[in-house]
Amino acid sequence: MAELMRAGQMMAVNDIRCVETPIPELRPDEVLVKTIMASICGSDLHVVCHGAGIGHGFPCPHGYPGHEGIGEVVASNNPGVAVGTRVLCFPFAGGAEGFSEYQRMHGKYVLPLPQCDVPEEQLLMAQQLGTIIFASRQRPVDVVGKNVVVLGQGSAGLFWAYWLKRNGAANLIVADKSDARLAVSKSFGADHTINVGEVDVFEAVRELTGDGPDYLVEAVGRRETLYQSIELVRPGGDLLWFGLPDTDDSVPISFQKFFRKRLTASSTYGAQDEGDAVSFRLALDLIAGKQIDVSALLSHVYPIEQIDTAFAVANDPTPEGALKVSVTF
Repeated sequence: MAELMRAGQMMAVNDIRCVETPIPELRPDEVLVKTIMASICGSDLHVVCHGAGIGHGFPCPHGYPGHEGIGEVVASNNPGVAVGTRVLCFPFAGGAEGFSEYQRMHGKYVLPLPQCDVPEEQLLMAQQLGTIIFASRQRPVDVVGKNVVVLGQGSAGLFWAYWLKRNGAANLIVADKSDARLAVSKSFGADHTINVGEVDVFEAVRELTGDGPDYLVEAVGRRETLYQSIELVRPGGDLLWFGLPDTDDSVPISFQKFFRKRLTASSTYGAQDEGDAVSFRLALDLIAGKQIDVSALLSHVYPIEQIDTAFAVANDPTPEGALKVSVTF
């Protein structure tokens, strides 16, 4: 009988649970990683809790859609990855098995963890930081001396705050509805915080910028904030739509306003296939070198047996004051 492992499995929309299943067999060029910890990405929430972007029938494959992980390589069909290597995992979500005790992926989707005194669970945060670095490299905007707004202060939004301030943003404004997240924002570079549940975000941004920010990053991934982004940015400004929408339906925008404000908007995808995983390597170096302190992000960690609770907290983080929610094995 095949040896069994624990894994999260999505049975239906808003129904993910821990099950036992055989450890998968390796295919050519793949590695088998024994998972130490996996984090829940905002895009995972949209798949599991909202049914957006599901690429499989129910029940979904074991471990899907987890794609942020750290672990140890226990078997390898890839000559470039040795057994025993502790690695950061960053596979594409569509075929990912990250919420599994053992997960398979092509060897190009792992990087060795650096030797340092930063705890490994903090190095896990390099997966998401790497996607922010990749997006900024693919769609560069000069923010030196500029007014900049980041909508959303989940882990992605916090990393955007850090990266934009590091790259010269003069007046960095962040918005969220969670006081816990906004309290952490200052240490990631925010000059001003806006609780959108307490004040009008349009009035607050205008008061701080005049006619709106020069550059705005939407890091929430909801219909309302995608729409708001066009309203908020100044005429002639730039937008980056980073957050993946929480629906498969078309998202309405005011193209009339977009057109007449002469805005420039972009999005990007595919950090996993960047040559030599440059952005993920840089993210690991920044965390390992203590140029960014990500310890505050690790707010809620649950055993894999409680993956349903982990998703419930991540989907409604405000009552618990949650930042990054993870599961361990």
